[in-house]
Amino acid sequence: MDLVPKPDQVLAAAGNAAHLLLYGGLADLRPMPRTLVDDGLLREVYHYRPDPAVEQHGDPVLLVTPLAAPATCFDLRRGCSVVEHLVGTGRPTYLVEYGEVSFRDRNLGLEHWVEEVVPTAIREASRHAGGRPVHVVGWSLGGIFAMLAAADFADLPIASLSVLGAPVDTTLVPMIAPLRPLLRETDWPGPITRTYRALGGAPTPLVRWAFQLTSFQKLVTKPIAVAVHLDDADWLAQVEAVDRFTAAMTAYPGRSFGQLYHRFAKGNALATGTVELGDHPVSLSAVTAPTLVFAGAGDGIAPIAAVRAVLPLLSGSSDVRFEIVPGGHLGMLAGRGARDSTWQVLDEWFEEHDGRAVPRRRAAKKAPATQARAKKVAAQKAPAKKVAAEKAPAKKVAAEKAPAKKVAAEKAPAKKAPDTEAIGANPRRRHPSAGSRALAP
Repeated sequence: MDLVPKPDQVLAAAGNAAHLLLYGGLADLRPMPRTLVDDGLLREVYHYRPDPAVEQHGDPVLLVTPLAAPATCFDLRRGCSVVEHLVGTGRPTYLVEYGEVSFRDRNLGLEHWVEEVVPTAIREASRHAGGRPVHVVGWSLGGIFAMLAAADFADLPIASLSVLGAPVDTTLVPMIAPLRPLLRETDWPGPITRTYRALGGAPTPLVRWAFQLTSFQKLVTKPIAVAVHLDDADWLAQVEAVDRFTAAMTAYPGRSFGQLYHRFAKGNALATGTVELGDHPVSLSAVTAPTLVFAGAGDGIAPIAAVRAVLPLLSGSSDVRFEIVPGGHLGMLAGRGARDSTWQVLDEWFEEHDGRAVPRRRAAKKAPATQARAKKVAAQKAPAKKVAAEKAPAKKVAAEKAPAKKVAAEKAPAKKAPDTEAIGANPRRRHPSAGSRALAP
Protein backbone atom coordinates (compact mmCIF):
# COMPACT_ATOMS: atom_id res chain seq x y z
CA MET A 1 0.00 0.00 0.00
CA ASP A 2 1.34 3.45 -0.90
CA LEU A 3 2.39 5.95 1.77
CA VAL A 4 -0.62 7.98 0.68
CA PRO A 5 -3.14 5.23 -0.14
CA LYS A 6 -5.14 5.47 -3.35
CA PRO A 7 -8.92 5.13 -3.18
CA ASP A 8 -8.88 1.58 -4.56
CA GLN A 9 -6.22 0.58 -1.99
CA VAL A 10 -8.34 1.99 0.82
CA LEU A 11 -11.36 0.03 -0.40
CA ALA A 12 -9.32 -3.18 -0.73
CA ALA A 13 -7.81 -2.73 2.75
CA ALA A 14 -11.25 -2.13 4.26
CA GLY A 15 -12.64 -5.22 2.56
CA ASN A 16 -9.74 -7.40 3.73
CA ALA A 17 -10.01 -6.08 7.28
CA ALA A 18 -13.73 -6.82 7.35
CA HIS A 19 -13.16 -10.32 5.99
CA LEU A 20 -10.51 -11.00 8.64
CA LEU A 21 -12.80 -9.72 11.38
CA LEU A 22 -15.90 -11.62 10.24
CA TYR A 23 -14.39 -14.87 8.96
CA GLY A 24 -11.05 -15.07 10.76
CA GLY A 25 -8.89 -15.30 7.65
CA LEU A 26 -8.44 -14.91 3.90
CA ALA A 27 -6.55 -18.06 2.98
CA ASP A 28 -8.20 -21.04 1.33
CA LEU A 29 -6.80 -23.72 3.63
CA ARG A 30 -8.78 -26.64 2.24
CA PRO A 31 -6.46 -29.64 1.86
CA MET A 32 -6.24 -31.37 -1.48
CA PRO A 33 -8.33 -34.58 -1.36
CA ARG A 34 -6.29 -37.73 -0.84
CA THR A 35 -6.55 -41.44 -0.04
CA LEU A 36 -4.42 -43.51 2.33
CA VAL A 37 -2.69 -46.31 0.39
CA ASP A 38 -0.19 -47.59 2.97
CA ASP A 39 0.63 -47.10 6.65
CA GLY A 40 2.98 -48.36 9.33
CA LEU A 41 4.95 -47.11 12.32
CA LEU A 42 5.15 -43.33 11.83
CA ARG A 43 4.47 -43.86 8.13
CA GLU A 44 1.41 -42.82 6.17
CA VAL A 45 1.49 -42.86 2.36
CA TYR A 46 -1.25 -40.92 0.58
CA HIS A 47 -2.34 -40.73 -3.04
CA TYR A 48 -3.86 -37.43 -4.10
CA ARG A 49 -7.01 -37.81 -6.14
CA PRO A 50 -6.53 -36.93 -9.81
CA ASP A 51 -8.33 -34.02 -11.38
CA PRO A 52 -10.99 -35.62 -13.62
CA ALA A 53 -10.65 -32.72 -16.06
CA VAL A 54 -6.92 -33.36 -16.59
CA GLU A 55 -5.41 -36.36 -18.39
CA GLN A 56 -2.96 -38.35 -16.23
CA HIS A 57 0.54 -38.64 -17.64
CA GLY A 58 4.14 -39.21 -16.64
CA ASP A 59 5.79 -41.09 -13.80
CA PRO A 60 4.45 -40.54 -10.26
CA VAL A 61 5.89 -38.06 -7.78
CA LEU A 62 6.45 -38.88 -4.09
CA LEU A 63 6.75 -35.91 -1.73
CA VAL A 64 8.91 -36.61 1.34
CA THR A 65 8.35 -34.44 4.40
CA PRO A 66 11.02 -33.69 7.00
CA LEU A 67 10.75 -34.66 10.65
CA ALA A 68 8.79 -32.26 12.89
CA ALA A 69 7.28 -30.32 9.95
CA PRO A 70 3.64 -30.90 8.97
CA ALA A 71 2.79 -32.20 5.51
CA THR A 72 1.17 -28.84 4.77
CA CYS A 73 4.63 -27.74 3.59
CA PHE A 74 3.61 -29.34 0.28
CA ASP A 75 -0.05 -28.27 0.49
CA LEU A 76 0.22 -24.87 2.17
CA ARG A 77 -2.93 -23.27 0.74
CA ARG A 78 -4.84 -23.18 -2.50
CA GLY A 79 -2.79 -21.17 -4.97
CA CYS A 80 0.49 -21.93 -3.15
CA SER A 81 0.29 -25.71 -3.01
CA VAL A 82 2.86 -27.94 -4.69
CA VAL A 83 0.31 -30.76 -4.55
CA GLU A 84 -2.36 -28.66 -6.25
CA HIS A 85 0.12 -27.73 -8.98
CA LEU A 86 1.21 -31.33 -9.64
CA VAL A 87 -2.34 -32.68 -9.67
CA GLY A 88 -3.33 -29.82 -11.99
CA THR A 89 -0.65 -30.87 -14.49
CA GLY A 90 -1.92 -34.46 -14.51
CA ARG A 91 1.04 -35.87 -12.62
CA PRO A 92 0.22 -38.84 -10.28
CA THR A 93 1.09 -37.45 -6.84
CA TYR A 94 1.86 -39.21 -3.55
CA LEU A 95 3.05 -38.03 -0.13
CA VAL A 96 4.59 -39.70 2.91
CA GLU A 97 4.10 -38.17 6.33
CA TYR A 98 4.87 -39.40 9.82
CA GLY A 99 1.97 -38.51 12.06
CA GLU A 100 2.30 -37.32 15.65
CA VAL A 101 5.59 -38.15 17.39
CA SER A 102 5.19 -38.98 21.09
CA PHE A 103 7.36 -39.98 24.04
CA ARG A 104 6.94 -43.68 23.20
CA ASP A 105 8.84 -43.04 19.93
CA ARG A 106 11.90 -41.70 21.72
CA ASN A 107 14.08 -44.72 20.79
CA LEU A 108 13.57 -44.37 17.05
CA GLY A 109 16.68 -43.24 15.19
CA LEU A 110 17.13 -41.70 11.76
CA GLU A 111 17.64 -45.18 10.33
CA HIS A 112 13.92 -45.83 10.86
CA TRP A 113 13.14 -43.21 8.20
CA VAL A 114 16.10 -43.97 5.91
CA GLU A 115 15.80 -47.77 6.00
CA GLU A 116 12.07 -48.34 6.48
CA VAL A 117 9.76 -45.33 6.01
CA VAL A 118 11.10 -43.69 2.84
CA PRO A 119 12.06 -46.90 0.95
CA THR A 120 8.66 -48.44 1.72
CA ALA A 121 6.88 -45.27 0.62
CA ILE A 122 8.79 -45.26 -2.69
CA ARG A 123 7.93 -48.90 -3.37
CA GLU A 124 4.28 -48.42 -2.43
CA ALA A 125 3.93 -45.34 -4.65
CA SER A 126 5.48 -47.27 -7.54
CA ARG A 127 3.21 -50.27 -6.92
CA HIS A 128 0.08 -48.12 -6.71
CA ALA A 129 1.06 -46.33 -9.94
CA GLY A 130 1.35 -49.61 -11.85
CA GLY A 131 5.03 -50.32 -11.27
CA ARG A 132 6.33 -47.06 -12.71
CA PRO A 133 9.54 -45.47 -11.38
CA VAL A 134 9.05 -42.60 -8.93
CA HIS A 135 10.29 -39.00 -8.93
CA VAL A 136 11.20 -38.47 -5.27
CA VAL A 137 11.00 -34.88 -3.98
CA GLY A 138 12.31 -34.13 -0.48
CA TRP A 139 12.31 -30.80 1.32
CA SER A 140 14.80 -29.93 4.09
CA LEU A 141 15.55 -33.05 6.18
CA GLY A 142 13.16 -34.93 3.90
CA GLY A 143 15.62 -34.32 1.07
CA ILE A 144 18.45 -35.78 3.16
CA PHE A 145 16.27 -38.81 3.95
CA ALA A 146 15.60 -39.27 0.22
CA MET A 147 19.29 -39.13 -0.72
CA LEU A 148 20.37 -41.51 2.05
CA ALA A 149 17.60 -43.98 1.19
CA ALA A 150 18.59 -43.90 -2.50
CA ALA A 151 22.21 -44.49 -1.49
CA ASP A 152 21.37 -47.32 0.90
CA PHE A 153 19.00 -49.24 -1.41
CA ALA A 154 20.16 -49.48 -5.01
CA ASP A 155 17.06 -51.44 -6.06
CA LEU A 156 14.52 -48.68 -5.32
CA PRO A 157 12.35 -47.73 -8.34
CA ILE A 158 13.56 -44.12 -8.51
CA ALA A 159 13.25 -42.09 -11.71
CA SER A 160 14.93 -39.01 -10.20
CA LEU A 161 15.66 -37.20 -6.96
CA SER A 162 14.83 -33.55 -6.24
CA VAL A 163 16.31 -32.13 -3.03
CA LEU A 164 15.14 -28.72 -1.79
CA GLY A 165 16.78 -26.70 0.99
CA ALA A 166 18.84 -29.55 2.49
CA PRO A 167 21.91 -28.20 4.37
CA VAL A 168 24.76 -30.70 4.03
CA ASP A 169 27.65 -28.68 5.50
CA THR A 170 26.41 -27.37 8.86
CA THR A 171 29.54 -25.27 9.37
CA LEU A 172 28.09 -22.94 6.74
CA VAL A 173 24.75 -22.49 8.51
CA PRO A 174 24.79 -19.10 10.31
CA MET A 175 22.55 -20.33 13.13
CA ILE A 176 24.91 -23.18 14.00
CA ALA A 177 28.34 -21.68 13.21
CA PRO A 178 28.55 -19.45 16.35
CA LEU A 179 27.64 -22.44 18.55
CA ARG A 180 30.19 -24.87 17.14
CA PRO A 181 33.00 -24.01 19.61
CA LEU A 182 30.53 -24.58 22.45
CA LEU A 183 29.37 -27.88 20.94
CA ARG A 184 32.96 -29.11 20.60
CA GLU A 185 33.81 -28.24 24.20
CA THR A 186 30.67 -29.75 25.69
CA ASP A 187 31.54 -32.89 27.67
CA TRP A 188 29.70 -36.14 27.00
CA PRO A 189 27.03 -36.37 28.17
CA GLY A 190 26.68 -32.60 28.27
CA PRO A 191 23.68 -30.52 29.33
CA ILE A 192 22.08 -30.64 25.88
CA THR A 193 22.33 -34.42 25.79
CA ARG A 194 20.93 -34.82 29.29
CA THR A 195 18.05 -32.48 28.46
CA TYR A 196 16.83 -34.18 25.28
CA ARG A 197 17.23 -37.60 26.89
CA ALA A 198 15.09 -36.54 29.83
CA LEU A 199 12.44 -35.02 27.54
CA GLY A 200 12.50 -37.92 25.10
CA GLY A 201 13.48 -35.63 22.24
CA ALA A 202 13.05 -32.03 21.10
CA PRO A 203 9.58 -30.91 22.27
CA THR A 204 7.15 -29.17 19.92
CA PRO A 205 7.47 -25.66 21.46
CA LEU A 206 11.26 -25.77 21.02
CA VAL A 207 10.98 -26.91 17.39
CA ARG A 208 8.44 -24.16 16.64
CA TRP A 209 10.59 -21.52 18.35
CA ALA A 210 13.71 -22.58 16.43
CA PHE A 211 11.89 -22.27 13.08
CA GLN A 212 10.54 -18.83 13.99
CA LEU A 213 14.00 -17.72 15.11
CA THR A 214 15.28 -18.08 11.54
CA SER A 215 12.91 -15.27 10.53
CA PHE A 216 13.17 -13.26 13.74
CA GLN A 217 13.28 -9.92 11.97
CA LYS A 218 10.12 -10.71 10.02
CA LEU A 219 8.46 -11.88 13.23
CA VAL A 220 9.24 -8.62 15.02
CA THR A 221 8.14 -6.42 12.12
CA LYS A 222 5.09 -8.53 11.24
CA PRO A 223 2.46 -6.07 12.61
CA ILE A 224 3.94 -3.27 10.50
CA ALA A 225 4.15 -5.49 7.44
CA VAL A 226 0.51 -6.54 7.83
CA ALA A 227 -0.56 -2.89 8.01
CA VAL A 228 1.48 -2.05 4.91
CA HIS A 229 0.00 -4.98 2.95
CA LEU A 230 -3.55 -4.70 4.24
CA ASP A 231 -4.78 -4.10 0.69
CA ASP A 232 -3.06 -7.25 -0.65
CA ALA A 233 -5.35 -10.24 0.00
CA ASP A 234 -2.89 -12.76 -1.47
CA TRP A 235 -0.05 -11.55 0.79
CA LEU A 236 -2.28 -11.70 3.87
CA ALA A 237 -3.46 -15.20 2.92
CA GLN A 238 0.16 -16.36 2.63
CA VAL A 239 1.01 -15.06 6.11
CA GLU A 240 -2.05 -16.82 7.50
CA ALA A 241 -1.06 -20.12 5.87
CA VAL A 242 2.54 -19.91 7.13
CA ASP A 243 1.28 -19.21 10.66
CA ARG A 244 -0.86 -22.35 10.49
CA PHE A 245 2.11 -24.35 9.21
CA THR A 246 4.35 -23.16 12.06
CA ALA A 247 1.69 -23.87 14.71
CA ALA A 248 1.36 -27.47 13.47
CA MET A 249 5.01 -28.44 13.95
CA THR A 250 5.66 -31.57 16.00
CA ALA A 251 8.46 -32.99 18.15
CA TYR A 252 11.65 -34.87 17.23
CA PRO A 253 12.09 -38.38 18.68
CA GLY A 254 14.88 -38.47 21.28
CA ARG A 255 17.32 -40.77 19.49
CA SER A 256 16.78 -39.07 16.13
CA PHE A 257 17.37 -35.65 17.68
CA GLY A 258 20.53 -36.98 19.31
CA GLN A 259 21.84 -38.20 15.96
CA LEU A 260 21.05 -34.88 14.31
CA TYR A 261 22.80 -33.04 17.12
CA HIS A 262 25.92 -35.19 17.48
CA ARG A 263 26.48 -36.39 13.90
CA PHE A 264 25.10 -33.54 11.80
CA ALA A 265 25.35 -30.33 13.87
CA LYS A 266 28.32 -31.20 16.05
CA GLY A 267 30.21 -33.74 13.91
CA ASN A 268 29.23 -32.38 10.46
CA ALA A 269 29.38 -35.98 9.25
CA LEU A 270 27.17 -35.47 6.21
CA ALA A 271 29.69 -33.04 4.72
CA THR A 272 32.18 -35.94 4.50
CA GLY A 273 29.73 -37.83 2.29
CA THR A 274 29.29 -40.80 4.63
CA VAL A 275 27.03 -41.22 7.66
CA GLU A 276 26.80 -44.11 10.11
CA LEU A 277 23.20 -45.30 10.28
CA GLY A 278 22.17 -48.41 12.16
CA ASP A 279 24.97 -50.94 11.80
CA HIS A 280 26.61 -49.68 8.62
CA PRO A 281 27.83 -46.54 6.82
CA VAL A 282 25.80 -44.92 4.05
CA SER A 283 27.68 -42.97 1.38
CA LEU A 284 26.11 -40.34 -0.87
CA SER A 285 28.46 -41.45 -3.64
CA ALA A 286 26.26 -44.56 -3.97
CA VAL A 287 23.36 -42.44 -5.30
CA THR A 288 22.99 -43.25 -9.00
CA ALA A 289 19.65 -41.56 -9.77
CA PRO A 290 19.62 -38.16 -11.53
CA THR A 291 19.59 -35.55 -8.76
CA LEU A 292 18.34 -31.96 -8.86
CA VAL A 293 19.43 -29.78 -5.92
CA PHE A 294 17.65 -26.53 -5.02
CA ALA A 295 18.86 -23.69 -2.79
CA GLY A 296 16.74 -20.73 -1.72
CA ALA A 297 18.25 -17.30 -2.39
CA GLY A 298 17.05 -16.05 1.02
CA ASP A 299 17.19 -19.30 3.01
CA GLY A 300 18.54 -18.80 6.54
CA ILE A 301 18.21 -22.45 7.61
CA ALA A 302 19.89 -23.90 4.51
CA PRO A 303 22.06 -21.18 2.93
CA ILE A 304 23.26 -21.58 -0.65
CA ALA A 305 26.80 -22.60 0.34
CA ALA A 306 25.57 -25.22 2.84
CA VAL A 307 23.34 -26.79 0.17
CA ARG A 308 25.87 -26.57 -2.67
CA ALA A 309 28.32 -28.64 -0.60
CA VAL A 310 26.46 -31.82 -1.61
CA LEU A 311 27.34 -31.53 -5.31
CA PRO A 312 30.84 -33.11 -5.24
CA LEU A 313 29.54 -35.84 -2.92
CA LEU A 314 27.06 -37.12 -5.53
CA SER A 315 29.85 -38.52 -7.70
CA GLY A 316 27.88 -41.65 -8.62
CA SER A 317 24.79 -39.84 -9.90
CA SER A 318 24.13 -39.98 -13.62
CA ASP A 319 23.08 -36.31 -13.71
CA VAL A 320 23.54 -33.66 -11.00
CA ARG A 321 22.11 -30.15 -11.38
CA PHE A 322 21.94 -27.16 -9.09
CA GLU A 323 19.34 -24.40 -9.00
CA ILE A 324 19.07 -21.19 -6.98
CA VAL A 325 15.45 -20.06 -6.70
CA PRO A 326 13.75 -17.13 -4.94
CA GLY A 327 12.53 -17.47 -1.37
CA GLY A 328 13.49 -18.56 2.11
CA HIS A 329 13.38 -22.05 3.55
CA LEU A 330 9.62 -22.54 3.13
CA GLY A 331 9.16 -19.85 0.48
CA MET A 332 11.35 -21.65 -2.06
CA LEU A 333 8.89 -24.56 -1.88
CA ALA A 334 5.51 -22.94 -1.27
CA GLY A 335 6.01 -19.20 -1.58
CA ARG A 336 4.23 -17.00 -4.08
CA GLY A 337 7.43 -16.76 -6.15
CA ALA A 338 7.75 -20.57 -6.30
CA ARG A 339 4.90 -20.71 -8.81
CA ASP A 340 7.09 -19.24 -11.55
CA SER A 341 10.44 -20.69 -10.49
CA THR A 342 10.72 -23.87 -8.42
CA TRP A 343 7.58 -25.53 -9.75
CA GLN A 344 8.44 -24.89 -13.40
CA VAL A 345 11.96 -26.24 -12.93
CA LEU A 346 10.50 -29.38 -11.32
CA ASP A 347 8.08 -29.83 -14.22
CA GLU A 348 10.93 -29.68 -16.74
CA TRP A 349 13.03 -32.06 -14.67
CA PHE A 350 10.24 -34.65 -14.38
CA GLU A 351 9.49 -34.56 -18.09
CA GLU A 352 13.14 -35.00 -18.95
CA HIS A 353 13.54 -38.05 -16.70
CA ASP A 354 10.17 -39.75 -17.23
CA GLY A 355 10.44 -43.41 -18.19
CA ARG A 356 13.91 -43.97 -16.71
CA ALA A 357 14.80 -47.66 -16.55
CA VAL A 358 14.55 -49.12 -13.05
CA PRO A 359 17.25 -51.58 -11.92
CA ARG A 360 15.83 -55.09 -11.62
CA ARG A 361 17.18 -56.50 -8.38
CA ARG A 362 15.72 -58.58 -5.62
CA ALA A 363 14.66 -56.32 -2.74
CA ALA A 364 16.60 -57.19 0.40
CA LYS A 365 17.89 -55.45 3.50
CA LYS A 366 21.42 -54.33 2.83
CA ALA A 367 24.44 -55.69 4.62
CA PRO A 368 27.06 -53.20 5.89
CA ALA A 369 28.03 -51.02 2.94
CA THR A 370 31.58 -50.52 1.67
CA GLN A 371 33.09 -48.34 -0.99
CA ALA A 372 33.91 -51.40 -3.11
CA ARG A 373 30.34 -52.66 -2.95
CA ALA A 374 28.98 -49.24 -3.96
CA LYS A 375 31.24 -49.25 -7.02
CA LYS A 376 30.15 -52.80 -7.86
CA VAL A 377 26.45 -51.83 -7.72
CA ALA A 378 27.11 -48.85 -9.98
CA ALA A 379 28.98 -51.12 -12.43
CA GLN A 380 26.12 -53.63 -12.46
CA LYS A 381 23.70 -50.89 -13.47
CA ALA A 382 25.69 -49.93 -16.59
CA PRO A 383 24.34 -52.76 -18.80
CA ALA A 384 20.78 -51.83 -17.85
CA LYS A 385 21.38 -48.30 -19.11
CA LYS A 386 22.85 -49.70 -22.33
CA VAL A 387 19.80 -51.90 -22.90
CA ALA A 388 17.49 -48.95 -22.27
CA ALA A 389 19.46 -46.90 -24.82
CA GLU A 390 18.99 -49.62 -27.47
CA LYS A 391 15.19 -49.39 -27.28
CA ALA A 392 13.51 -47.46 -30.10
CA PRO A 393 11.41 -45.15 -27.86
CA ALA A 394 14.52 -44.16 -25.96
CA LYS A 395 16.23 -43.27 -29.24
CA LYS A 396 13.29 -41.10 -30.19
CA VAL A 397 13.39 -39.27 -26.86
CA ALA A 398 17.13 -38.80 -27.19
CA ALA A 399 16.68 -37.45 -30.71
CA GLU A 400 14.08 -34.99 -29.52
CA LYS A 401 16.37 -33.71 -26.78
CA ALA A 402 19.44 -33.53 -29.01
CA PRO A 403 18.93 -29.86 -30.03
CA ALA A 404 18.97 -28.75 -26.39
CA LYS A 405 22.27 -30.58 -25.84
CA LYS A 406 23.66 -29.04 -29.02
CA VAL A 407 22.82 -25.56 -27.76
CA ALA A 408 24.55 -26.33 -24.48
CA ALA A 409 27.60 -27.63 -26.40
CA GLU A 410 27.77 -24.47 -28.49
CA LYS A 411 27.86 -22.38 -25.34
CA ALA A 412 30.60 -24.47 -23.74
CA PRO A 413 33.60 -22.97 -25.61
CA ALA A 414 32.95 -19.61 -23.99
CA LYS A 415 33.90 -21.19 -20.63
CA LYS A 416 32.38 -18.28 -18.80
CA ALA A 417 32.17 -19.03 -15.09
CA PRO A 418 28.46 -19.08 -14.11
CA ASP A 419 27.26 -16.66 -11.48
CA THR A 420 26.00 -19.18 -8.94
CA GLU A 421 24.49 -16.47 -6.76
CA ALA A 422 22.34 -14.97 -9.49
CA ILE A 423 18.93 -15.94 -10.77
CA GLY A 424 19.08 -16.41 -14.53
CA ALA A 425 16.48 -15.61 -17.15
CA ASN A 426 16.80 -18.34 -19.80
CA PRO A 427 14.21 -21.08 -19.13
CA ARG A 428 15.81 -23.48 -21.65
CA ARG A 429 19.40 -23.31 -20.49
CA ARG A 430 20.80 -26.04 -18.26
CA HIS A 431 24.00 -25.88 -16.26
CA PRO A 432 25.99 -28.72 -14.73
CA SER A 433 26.27 -28.98 -10.96
CA ALA A 434 28.84 -26.20 -10.81
CA GLY A 435 26.32 -23.65 -11.98
CA SER A 436 22.81 -22.48 -11.37
CA ARG A 437 19.86 -20.95 -13.09
CA ALA A 438 16.25 -20.17 -12.33
CA LEU A 439 13.35 -18.81 -14.31
CA ALA A 440 12.53 -15.18 -14.76
CA PRO A 441 9.77 -13.89 -12.44
